[in-house]
Amino acid sequence: MLFNSAEFLIFLPIVFAMYWMLTKSRHYLRLQNTLLVISSYIFYGWWDWRFLGLIAFSTFVDFFAGRAIEKAVSQARAKLFLAISLLTNLGLLAYFKYANFFIESWVEAWAGVGVEMHASSLNIILPVGISFYTFQTLSYSIDIYRGKLKPTRDPIAFAAFVSFFPQLVAGPIERASKLLPQIERSRTFDKDLAISGLRLMLWGMFKKVVVADTCARLADKIFDAPELYSGPTLMLGVFYFAFQIYGDFSGYSDIAIGTGRLFGIRLSTNFRFPYFSRDIAEFWRRWHISLSTWFRDYLYIPLGGSRGSQWQVIRNAADIFVVSGLWHGANWTFVI
Repeated sequence: MLFNSAEFLIFLPIVFAMYWMLTKSRHYLRLQNTLLVISSYIFYGWWDWRFLGLIAFSTFVDFFAGRAIEKAVSQARAKLFLAISLLTNLGLLAYFKYANFFIESWVEAWAGVGVEMHASSLNIILPVGISFYTFQTLSYSIDIYRGKLKPTRDPIAFAAFVSFFPQLVAGPIERASKLLPQIERSRTFDKDLAISGLRLMLWGMFKKVVVADTCARLADKIFDAPELYSGPTLMLGVFYFAFQIYGDFSGYSDIAIGTGRLFGIRLSTNFRFPYFSRDIAEFWRRWHISLSTWFRDYLYIPLGGSRGSQWQVIRNAADIFVVSGLWHGANWTFVI
């Protein structure tokens, strides 16, 4: 289900009304969280219900892995359960997102040295949002292993954390330390927060529908036949595409954050006017913040970060950008 669809315009008011009506119940928090899980699964399954099993399986594995890590009697046993979480989530991500890419790259590599191989690609459909909720659940297990987070004992709250529909498909990628306590805590309707959420949703919809979609038509027209246009026109196409991708992605993030506020949940800011950055380093601190900080905290710093020799620092940064490229798409162009 897309934010800018008729189905969502019907879905959201119904869920919103039911959600706040439940506050009249004595045990409304658990009922609200249960409704969030059900509505999130409907939202996700609207595209293809078959992939609900994947998100349910990841939720099940990480919920019990988190409990097992905390109860582990030794460091080795804690590492074992962390490894189960990592291998399960990254294994699913690798299969559904990268299996065809690896097969095709393998065949092309052999073809480059004159060896012809006959290998057909797999008929794999990429589940929407798998990169986002995979990183979200991984941060939960890793933070428990590091001793920065206590595992939840509420499976419904944890399922709501993993599948919270506003940010399920396109982020922001939330940390359990920020989102899970909000889900476990009682929430009452905040008129000012809801109004700010609606304003942010309208602003995000403007970015997506007016800015991004308009720029997309112009950029596509130019780049569908680049040989027909002059250099300045091609540069104009680059300009259009820059605003297309920003309007599309930041618009979706704004709608997600605004929708979260309607339910009393505060999601993280994902873009801070990146095109006003003074340099490339500042740009990456302002663009897709939830992803760049995830890579910083869970990959860059563990690799050594900016410590060590200049060569080690360059290697660590290069590793981050290679992984980030692959995260965005299974193609060598993303790596480059």
